[in-house]
Amino acid sequence: MGKGCVTATKYFLFLFNFIFFLFGVVIMGFGLWLLLDNQSFIVVLSNSTSVKVACYVLISVGAFSMLMGFLGCLGAIYEVRCLLGLYFTCLLLILLAQIVAGALIYFQKDVLNQEMSKVVTKVLDDYPGNNSTTEQAWDFIQRSMECCGWSGRVDWSGNMVIVNSSQLLFPCSCQNVSLAAGNSSDSGFCEAQTADWPVYEEGCAASVESWILTNLGVVLGVCLAVALVELLGMILSVCLCRNLQAEDYTKVPKY
Repeated sequence: MGKGCVTATKYFLFLFNFIFFLFGVVIMGFGLWLLLDNQSFIVVLSNSTSVKVACYVLISVGAFSMLMGFLGCLGAIYEVRCLLGLYFTCLLLILLAQIVAGALIYFQKDVLNQEMSKVVTKVLDDYPGNNSTTEQAWDFIQRSMECCGWSGRVDWSGNMVIVNSSQLLFPCSCQNVSLAAGNSSDSGFCEAQTADWPVYEEGCAASVESWILTNLGVVLGVCLAVALVELLGMILSVCLCRNLQAEDYTKVPKY
């Protein structure tokens, strides 16, 4: 590889790692938001141990990506072979971890569905109908996906407002517009004329699964793009590392 190609590879790898560093900042910030936010729907999900673990994983992955991006930038711009080798190893580990995580999600999807069912059931049981941020988020899910509950309308049977009311109440965001008669609210509770609620029969779990299957091509495309970007970073680091004649540590700033 000529000197010009080495220089181009060096600066392209630097740019790649700078973007990777920013990507780590976004992931870490998202994990912190999920863990610390007290004003949105996620505050209810944070009661789940699995969700908390996922938040800590996101924070760890973000911090690790930031560190790796910094080391990659330093190794590329100052042509430090050991840092480039460390960067390559980290990218390889991340790629393997993503493959393992994807396999676990696929083979443990029933366990994940059960965990989500428990979390959503708690949301529905504690739903008071006062149009809070949490309720608005869940109302939006049911209304936009035309579903009711997680497994079905029976998930609302434990809601204390419905149980203790002398009226025949049902969640307004669940109402099937083709069956509703006179109720038009998008949130809170509406009064049913009969014991048979005019709501969607399908649970949101089925709607979410249907959405994922419909957009499976996009999801797989994003995953493949991320994997290709990581492979590109690995190839660039190897190429640059192999074409460095000797480490010149005098280039590295001393603090």
